[in-house]
Formats: sequence, structure tokens, C-alpha cells
Amino acid sequence: MEAAAAGRDMFEEIVMAEERFHGEGYQEGYADGSHVGVVEGRRYGSLLGAKIGSEIGFYLGFALTWQCLFQKCTDEKNNKKRRALDYLIRMIQKFPYEDPTYDKLQEDLEKIRGKFKQETEERV
Repeated sequence: MEAAAAGRDMFEEIVMAEERFHGEGYQEGYADGSHVGVVEGRRYGSLLGAKIGSEIGFYLGFALTWQCLFQKCTDEKNNKKRRALDYLIRMIQKFPYEDPTYDKLQEDLEKIRGKFKQETEERV
């Protein structure tokens, strides 16, 4: 009787090996994929953050340059332009660089882009 039980256990191990290996392979693949996903996500986030930072920096440089050019102009027309540039600068300075979880990040970025576009169209 013992020989039959031992033979059955060995047969069961062979049959169940595929299922066991499948489960182990899944767990290893899931762990490796999770790690690779985190690394790839971090790299993509850094790249996208750098692009947004560069874009915002460009807008700030534009606004500060034009603000300097308008400092000596005192007429009402240029005064209005200077106020619009001041508003753009304040928008940029309030932009949440340090908080990627900020709910209105894209919305604020679009507002800055729109204001920049408006200012550049006035300069042409």
C-alpha cells in the first residue's frame, strides 16, 4: 500500500509541477515588471517635468525681458502692457513647481500658455 501511495505522490508532484512553475513564473514576472514600470515611470516623469520647467522658464525670461524694456516707457499704452506682463510673471511665480500632485497643474499651465500667447501676439 505504501508503494502505491508513494507512486501516487510522485505522480501528483509531476502533474502539479506545471501549475507550480506557472505560479512561480507569474510572481517573478510580476515583480520584475513592477520594478521596470516604476523605473520607466520615474524616467518619463522626470523628462516631462524637465520639459514643463524649461517651457515655464522660457515664458518667465520673455516676460522679464519685456518688463525691463517697458520700464522707461510711461505712456498709458505701455503701462497697460507692463501690467499684463506683471500678471504673467505672477502667474508663473505662483505655479506649483514642487507639487506634482497639484490638482490644477495642467489647468494652470494652460492659462500661462494662453497668457503668453496673448502677450506674444501683442508684440508682433
